Amino acid sequence: MLDALPALFQAWMHAAENVYLDSNEHDRKGSWLETAQTRYIKHIQERYPLHHCLRAAPILHELRAVKTPYEVEVVQKAIDITENAFRRLLQFIKPGVWEHEIEAEIAHSFLSQRATGEGYNSIIASGDNARVLHYIFNNNQCKDGELILMDFGAEYGGYNADLTRTVPVNGKFTKRQKEVYNACLHVHRYAASILKPGITIADYHEKVGDELTKQYIKIGLLTKADIKNEDPQNRAYRKYTYHGISHHLGVDVHDLGPFRTPLKAGMLLTIEPGIYIEEENMGIRIENNFWLTKNGNIDLMKNIPIEADDIERLMKR
Repeated sequence: MLDALPALFQAWMHAAENVYLDSNEHDRKGSWLETAQTRYIKHIQERYPLHHCLRAAPILHELRAVKTPYEVEVVQKAIDITENAFRRLLQFIKPGVWEHEIEAEIAHSFLSQRATGEGYNSIIASGDNARVLHYIFNNNQCKDGELILMDFGAEYGGYNADLTRTVPVNGKFTKRQKEVYNACLHVHRYAASILKPGITIADYHEKVGDELTKQYIKIGLLTKADIKNEDPQNRAYRKYTYHGISHHLGVDVHDLGPFRTPLKAGMLLTIEPGIYIEEENMGIRIENNFWLTKNGNIDLMKNIPIEADDIERLMKR
């Protein structure tokens, strides 16, 4: 059948005026290397120089950003696998365990549940390592009194889950750790309340930034003077939260989707506020995955423990 394709393709091209060619237009994944895809584009342009070549990427990005119920069903399976791995970790983590041992438990749990594997390199960051956004060394020993930030997700059926939880290594948050954790959880829930069709990522991030500012004053990280004197282009809260709050999710863990135009029902995004305090060697991030609906969103990770008290209870058990 493939042998007949060149002749068929030539006939199709002779009957067409426009040809849509796909290219790598992922904002986070540019490449200077020539790929098979770029070579194919060059071949078409050289063989059919009088045709009108157009970009397929904008059309495909729009289609890929909006998930069908079937796609979400597959993502939910990846999430369920990830949840089981997380619950297993709550029984495994204790002072003295190594970050790579936790990563190995995740891989074992994923494969034993028939996942394809990890959707991305797992981040297992104990202590001050949690302030490194894409920490993947996973080679430190977890110490009593530290927190451990774990960002991982299973891949199943070509789709990814993306979970982050921060838990106490010894199973018990200190008073200060719980205060910061609950501030992060508050912002997470605020973000979920405003993430809906019609809002742009830029406006959404600005509103979440306002809520982060309120929480940082409340927990003593910022003062009213800091806010009064802040640079509008580099707001004061950025000292403790230096990444975006949400990104598209799907076939890629950072999937294609709009950042400058209003969000639409059917899009799948993460919500992942983080608080990183250099002075306290502490990093906390909480992340769930949300499917946008006509009037709001559905938390696909609603069954995964998120309250500090629930995490402590499950670790104790």
